[in-house]
Amino acid sequence: MEDKDALSKTEAAYALLRRDILNTRLRPGASLRLGALRDSYGVGWTPLREALSRLEAEKLVTAVSNRGFAVAPVSREELEDLMRARMIVELPLLMESIERGGPDWESAVVTAHYRLSRCKIVPDDASDEMADDWDEKHTAFHAALVSAATSNWLLRFQATISDQLRRHHRFLGLAPTQRAAAGLTIGYEKAAAALQDAMAIEHHTALMEAALDRDLDRAKVLMTEHIGYTLQVYIRSEDDDAGRGASELRASGRS
Repeated sequence: MEDKDALSKTEAAYALLRRDILNTRLRPGASLRLGALRDSYGVGWTPLREALSRLEAEKLVTAVSNRGFAVAPVSREELEDLMRARMIVELPLLMESIERGGPDWESAVVTAHYRLSRCKIVPDDASDEMADDWDEKHTAFHAALVSAATSNWLLRFQATISDQLRRHHRFLGLAPTQRAAAGLTIGYEKAAAALQDAMAIEHHTALMEAALDRDLDRAKVLMTEHIGYTLQVYIRSEDDDAGRGASELRASGRS
């Protein structure tokens, strides 16, 4: 009984930490202090350590020498790496699904698209609940697109990559709101516009229609474009950061 209780506590700690890391409530790079986590989650030392070790194996947590654990950081380099991995894994799954998918697959894709279309979200002014709902529906839509594929290993890799990208999406998506709350109201227009474009339902509708029309070439082009949208948000964010820094430097020089 004790072993089962310990296992259930570890699973609970793992699920809670993983959720908050993916949703960036635990921010990329944030220190994960066991005492603070114990107080926040009401979980003991041993379950927390075991959960953090599992998350480290998933590359959602990093072990810091002599300092414990931290949430894995996000970076442009990692985002580019994830995008390359997604291209390699998800495009073949999509092509196979389009070729093999029957009525049940078509119904699943249409239903997932409809649910995503019902998520009314303003990317730079979204509550956690709104962002959670969009993330869930967006993940479900892409999972439906590849659900007729037969490789369990590739599908597992696709889900892992999707989870890692979710952190980047949320980090980029929540940044404008947090910047505004901090009084940083100048700049970030390019990033906000790119984010709005990346989340637009029109891209997802075109992708759904190409898949249902069994148009492999068009679906491949659209998915390739779709995978690149997150990087464009990151690039625009870097541009806005650079522009704001230059403006602040000039303002400082005038004072």
